[in-house]
Amino acid sequence: MKKVFGVTLGVLTALGGFMDMGDIVANAATGARFQMSLAWAVLVGVGGIVVYAEMAGRIATVSDRPVFDLVRERLGFRVGLANLLASLFITLLTLVAEVAGVALALELASDVNYLLWVPLVALVVWIVIWRVKFDTMETVVGLTGLSLLAIAVGVWQAQPDWGHLVGTATSPAVPQGEGHATYFYYAIALFGAAMTPYEVFFFSSGAVEEHWGRKDLYLNKANVFIGFPLGGFLSLALMASTAIAFAPADISVDTLSQAALPTALALGKVGLALVIVGFFAATFGAALETSLSAGYTVAQFFGWPWGKLVAPREASRFHLVTLGSIVLATLVVLTAVDPVKVTEYSIVLSAAALPLTYIPILLVANDPDYMGDQVNSHLSNAIGSVYMVIVLVVAVATVPLMVVTKAGA
Repeated sequence: MKKVFGVTLGVLTALGGFMDMGDIVANAATGARFQMSLAWAVLVGVGGIVVYAEMAGRIATVSDRPVFDLVRERLGFRVGLANLLASLFITLLTLVAEVAGVALALELASDVNYLLWVPLVALVVWIVIWRVKFDTMETVVGLTGLSLLAIAVGVWQAQPDWGHLVGTATSPAVPQGEGHATYFYYAIALFGAAMTPYEVFFFSSGAVEEHWGRKDLYLNKANVFIGFPLGGFLSLALMASTAIAFAPADISVDTLSQAALPTALALGKVGLALVIVGFFAATFGAALETSLSAGYTVAQFFGWPWGKLVAPREASRFHLVTLGSIVLATLVVLTAVDPVKVTEYSIVLSAAALPLTYIPILLVANDPDYMGDQVNSHLSNAIGSVYMVIVLVVAVATVPLMVVTKAGA
């Protein structure tokens, strides 16, 4: 049973990375607009995060040092600082959306305006970070998020035309009326969402928080090869649900309630309840990940003491950055900014910053001084190099496509 629960770090990380506020709406909107023709972008993203999260987890497990602890050392202060500022900005944007997302899930359940829930959500996030054990947090949130499997059940229950659904996924094409630039803009958004940097920051830091050692290398592989593909599967299920329900009627999706509607139509009130619980768990998990990642990245870069349950007097700056991030995100949400738009911008902009995060991981994973006999295999290097080329192309193309398409409008 302990080994079973050992994979919940990967499940929590994947749910926060693949099914956070922006991803829920982005996948739902993509399915309604492009059907399954962009499923390949999710699959490519899953492959990339699996490859690099495995490296990051192996580095943390063998060297007892998480990713950002190595960024300044490998990139130098100036480039490392640029990476820190870019990563922190994107992480804070994502945290804004996640705090709002939790509140929106509560609004779906209670019919009380989400802005009234925001201060309570922020308080609970901070209490969990401050007082709840790391393994308890990941187990409870990760397993609760599995209620999102109701989306896949709803797709099955809807009895779609499987030939058409699979055909649009396996033979992707730009739909009539859509431009190539818009199509690839959304592809980059889905790819960037899958490989968001805060996922590896949180995952590798979590491995250190849980005191993984060489004997736990199997846990790293289990978390990566179970958790992240599960997150990708849920993303594809959500995309399929809106492709079935909305695409034939040419209905666009831009709210959390619309993303839940297909499952409610297929499974009734029970399905709706499960999806709401899943949305709550996924966005709450992402709020925990992003707020902790803000503290992790700053503290690790500057060499400060850090750790979720390290006493505030011993790691005061880490706790202050984490708390300040939550407060700042809360204040931004209370301005009534559109949380969906905030996250859509954050996942696209994160694509532009991917090389700064993943280049150090690839370098350290090949360094015997850090890794000993656990350096990358030839296969890992070959796949990692292919993905590095993809990441560099995506980073170059992101901003021009955002400008040309007016952010996918």
